[in-house]
Amino acid sequence: MGRPRKNKVYFDQAVQEAIVEYNNEENDVIRNQIYNERIHYALDKLCENIINTFKFSYFDAGFNDVKQEVLSFLIMSMHKYDETKGYKAFSYFSVVAKNYLIAVNNSNYKKLTTHSEITSPGIGKNLVDHPRHDKPDRYNKQLLTEIVQYFESKIPNMFRKKRDIDIAYSIVELLKRRDEIDNYNKKSLYILIREMTGVNTVYITKVVNEMKKHYKLIAKEFNQTGDISQLTKTKFFF
Repeated sequence: MGRPRKNKVYFDQAVQEAIVEYNNEENDVIRNQIYNERIHYALDKLCENIINTFKFSYFDAGFNDVKQEVLSFLIMSMHKYDETKGYKAFSYFSVVAKNYLIAVNNSNYKKLTTHSEITSPGIGKNLVDHPRHDKPDRYNKQLLTEIVQYFESKIPNMFRKKRDIDIAYSIVELLKRRDEIDNYNKKSLYILIREMTGVNTVYITKVVNEMKKHYKLIAKEFNQTGDISQLTKTKFFF
C-alpha cells in the first residue's frame, strides 16, 4: 500500500496536509484513497525507524508484527491530530508511537517495580518524597505543576537563542504530558526532545544543565515553604 517516495524526506509537509485532509473527509472511499496513496508509506517508515532507534527488548512478536501493531495504533489515533495547535505531524506521531512502544515494552517487562517514581525529564533528578509531606503523590504532582509554571515564565529570559528556547519549551511540554509517558529514561527523553526540535544532543545537554540549576533552587524552596512564588518574582543570573 502506498508508493515509495522518491525524496529522502519521507514525512514532509505534504504528508501532514494529507493527514489533515483525511481527518476532514467524511467519504470512507476517499479517506482510504488518501491514506493508501499519501499517508501509509510515511507512517510505516516512521514506525520502522522508531523501533530500530529505541531497540526495545521485551517484545515476544517479530519485528513486522510489532511494526503493524504500532501502525494500527497510529491509524486509530489519526483523528486526534490537530494542526491548529502548532505541532508538526511528524513530531506528533513520533511521540505517539514512542509512547505506545514504551508502554507495551514496560508491560512486557513484568513490572520490575510496583511503584513508579516521577522523574523530571531532562533535569535528571528524582523528585524524592520530603518528610514534611504525608502524601508524596500529591506533593510530586504539585511540585511538577509549579516547575512547569516557573519555566514557562522564565525561559524567555533564561536563553537568548531561539534554538535553546525551543529546546527548553519542549522539555516543559514533556513535563506537561508526563501522564502520557510511561518511561522517563534519559535516553528516551533525549530522543523525544531531538525529534521535537531537530537539534543535536549537545545543545539539549547545554539547556538541560542550565535548567538543572534552576530546578535545584525550585526544589529547595518548595520543600521549605510549600510554594515557589518568591522565586517566580526573582530574576536569577547563573
